[in-house]
Amino acid sequence: MITLAILKPHCLKNPIAYESIQQAFVTNGLKVVASKRMRLSRDEAEQFYEEHRHKFFFRRLVSLMSSGPSEIVLLSGENAIQRWRDIMGPTKVLKAVYSHPECIRSHFGISDTRNAAHGSDSEQSVAKESEFFFN
Repeated sequence: MITLAILKPHCLKNPIAYESIQQAFVTNGLKVVASKRMRLSRDEAEQFYEEHRHKFFFRRLVSLMSSGPSEIVLLSGENAIQRWRDIMGPTKVLKAVYSHPECIRSHFGISDTRNAAHGSDSEQSVAKESEFFFN
């Protein structure tokens, strides 16, 4: 099984966060199948996060994701989708700090928008998102 992970721009600017997340892939049995670093344009970020267009955080999310390079990673491993989501922890950073203190978002998330990483939530999302980034 594969999943798509995105390391958000602020994590790429922090070498400790970046190395820790890379190590989390390995220690949790996830193998990097493909990886690329890219800076999303505002239009690309809006297109990728289209499902959130009418939510209050959409503009903030688009601004963040177009503010600098992100690392887009395809990961493989047993139960990769759920495994990566467990490693990331809850979307809301404050919740992550209290309920999952060892997760990536607890360690490196700054806010609910700048929560360190993205992960596909289903096989359908993996197909759509990997097509978006890797054709």
